Amino acid sequence: MLCGRRLYCADIPIFTHWAPSLAIICVMRNALLISSLFMASVSQADQVDEIVERAIKGQKIPGVAVMVLREGKPIKTKGYGFANLEHRVPVKPETIFQSGSVGKQFTSTLVMMLVEEGKMKLEDPISKHFPEAKGAWNGVRLRHLLSHTSGLPDMPYGKMDLRKDYTETDLVKFMVDQKPPEKPGEKWRYNNGGYVMLGILVKRVTGKFYGDMLQEKIFKPLGMNTARIINEADIIPNRAAGYELGKDGIKNQDWVAPMTNTTADGSLYLSLLDYAKWDAALYGTKLLKASSRELMWKSTVLNDGKSTPYGFGWGTQMVGGKRLIDHGGAWQGFTTYIGRHVDQKITVVVLTNLNAGRPELIGRSILQVYVPAKP
Repeated sequence: MLCGRRLYCADIPIFTHWAPSLAIICVMRNALLISSLFMASVSQADQVDEIVERAIKGQKIPGVAVMVLREGKPIKTKGYGFANLEHRVPVKPETIFQSGSVGKQFTSTLVMMLVEEGKMKLEDPISKHFPEAKGAWNGVRLRHLLSHTSGLPDMPYGKMDLRKDYTETDLVKFMVDQKPPEKPGEKWRYNNGGYVMLGILVKRVTGKFYGDMLQEKIFKPLGMNTARIINEADIIPNRAAGYELGKDGIKNQDWVAPMTNTTADGSLYLSLLDYAKWDAALYGTKLLKASSRELMWKSTVLNDGKSTPYGFGWGTQMVGGKRLIDHGGAWQGFTTYIGRHVDQKITVVVLTNLNAGRPELIGRSILQVYVPAKP
């Protein structure tokens, strides 16, 4: 009998056979609540549009892709401007951008997965996997490479010809032949070369190219269907063009050798749809145990007890009284940003196709819309 069915309006129990007027009030109040939430959401979405459109105009960015996620679910996904200026192709959620150094979080996750499997240890001396470095990299351990505290000089990019296809052996030699490292754990200094070595280390431990390992252990299991290593020769649907801003205006990105675009410091193609799958996975244990994930998001402590602004593949800091893990990237005419207010479960991804773009400024501004700073 319908007359005995119970309804709830907040904490007010309603029996429809004796309180029709109260039921109407309940419906009206719920409608007003839904309406107010919708208006707040619209207001936030409009603010995001204003932030991005202002940045496009001020920074002369051809195209931008933005996604806001709450608890791993997209609540705002939009493309702005053009993925390709010559053909006037608009940016859309499926548009593929280069990752730049945002790719480091995938490398660090892969390494931590191998650590959990017992294939390597965070305290492993790097010379265990790089015999070429014996005597040169004393005291440098796996965790030092992950946290940029190895003391190693960075890859000598200024002396390299980025149009030459170096082998992995060449890249290791570039690192080993530099001046002796500082004492590991003494300083934090961002080091792309350290992450290049991590990719080579993955291959030496598993026997497989690190890009293939990403596909096998992360991209395919998560359904990140368009995530992959950069390959400019392949026909890749929805790939954006990268641009560089100079004194003569916007130009196409410089070409670099294929090998230079396959290293583990950040050589990936990803779309917003891929980042959505990635962000959702960071709330669970499909890839890593919670303890491993938290270690990656924890500020590394130096030998003197001081904290650094970095974990393993993620920047770590407090912004507006709230914990933020984030990372930016820039490479070959693209700039990227991902920021996650972990405790508030809000993530923002910003992708641009201009070397001079400032996605971190866009991303931080959007984060403030959804997670206001404490007064």
